[in-house]
Amino acid sequence: MTKSIDPFYVMEVVAAAQEREQSGEAVFHLEVGQPSTGAPKGAIDAAHRLLDSDTLGYTTSRGIPELAPAIASHIGAQYDLDVDPGRIAITQGASGAFVLTLLAAFETGARVGVTTPGYPCYRNMLTALGMKPVAIDVDSSTRFQPTTELLEAAGPLDGVIVASPSNPTGTVLSSSEMTNLVNWCDDNDVRFISDEIYHGLTYGDTEVVTATSLSDNAIVINSFSKYFSMTGWRIGWTVLPTELTGLVDRLAQNLVICPTALSQHVALAALDCREELDQHVVRYTQNRQILLDGLPKAGMTDLAPADGAFYIWARTDHLAADSKLLAAEWLRMLGVAATPGVDFHPTNGHKYMRFSFCGSPETMRGAVDALQKWRLRQLAH
Repeated sequence: MTKSIDPFYVMEVVAAAQEREQSGEAVFHLEVGQPSTGAPKGAIDAAHRLLDSDTLGYTTSRGIPELAPAIASHIGAQYDLDVDPGRIAITQGASGAFVLTLLAAFETGARVGVTTPGYPCYRNMLTALGMKPVAIDVDSSTRFQPTTELLEAAGPLDGVIVASPSNPTGTVLSSSEMTNLVNWCDDNDVRFISDEIYHGLTYGDTEVVTATSLSDNAIVINSFSKYFSMTGWRIGWTVLPTELTGLVDRLAQNLVICPTALSQHVALAALDCREELDQHVVRYTQNRQILLDGLPKAGMTDLAPADGAFYIWARTDHLAADSKLLAAEWLRMLGVAATPGVDFHPTNGHKYMRFSFCGSPETMRGAVDALQKWRLRQLAH
C-alpha cells in the first residue's frame, strides 16, 4: 500500500523556492499554510523556563495532566460547550491525531469519504493504513463542501472526513449544513471525523460549529499549528467518543509513547495568549483582502469564497493548461511561489492554484503586483 502513496507536491514548490532564495533572488511565499509568526511570546517564555528547570522526560501517552482540562476549558469558552477532559487525547500534531483515530475507528479496508478538492494527506494516510479513500467530488455549486446527497451517492461508507474551514478552499459549513451531515452519519452508522484545525481563523461574520456539540459519536481533530502559530512544535489534540478513548491511548503508548513534553507545556501556555494570537487574525484579514482585490486584476476572477483558514482557491486554466507549469513559470519569472491544485484534486487540480495568505501584507502586495504585471505582459502578446 505505502508504495502507491503520492508525493505532497507543495513540498517540491518549497524546495524550488528555497533554492531560488539561496541564489540571492527574492521569493514571495504564498505556497505553504504556515504562519510567518512563531509561537506566542508567553509560550516561548514558558519554553525558556522549562529548558532551564525541567528534565522533560516521558509524559503519559495522553499528555501532561494539565493540558486536556485546559483544552476542555478552551472549547467551553469558544463554543459554550462542556466537554469531559477524559475524552481529549493529546497528540503529535493533527497528523498524529488522524493516524491514531483512523486506526481506532476503522478496520483494514474501511471506506472513508474525503472531499475532492481536499487535503491530500487524508487520502494518503488512509491508503497507507490499508483503508480506501472514497472521493466525494465537490465544486462551487456546493461551496466546495459535501452534502448529504453527495454522501448518499458515494456508496457504502464507514466514515467521512470533513474540514470546515477547509483546505484548500477556505469554505465553511453553516451550522445547519454541519448538523445535516452529522445527523446523516449518525443515522447511517457512518463515523464523522471533523478536521477543525482552522477554527479561530474566520472572516467577517462567518461562524463555525464544532462537531462535538452535535454528536457524541463524532471525532474532532484540532491542533496548535494554525491559529496558535505553532506548526513546528507538532502538538495537537482529538476529542473522542468515549468508546474510543482507551483504544487511542493503547495505540499511542505503542506507536509514539507520548507527545513531545516541551511542546505540551508550551501549548498549555499558548492557551493564555489569545490577545496576541487574535492580532494574527487581524493581519490575515488584511492579507485576504489584498488577494481578493488583487488577484482578479491579475486575471483570476473565479475564486472560492475564503470564509476561513488562510487560503484562496483560484481557477487558472484560462491562464495556462497546467497549473504545475504555471507555478514553475511564476516562481522562475516573478519569484511568486504558489501551490498547484494537483495536490488537492488528482484529476482537475491542473485547473487551479492555491494561494496562502498567512505571510506579511508586504508579501501579499509584492506578489499581487508581480502577477498583475505578468498578466499585462501576457495580454500584450
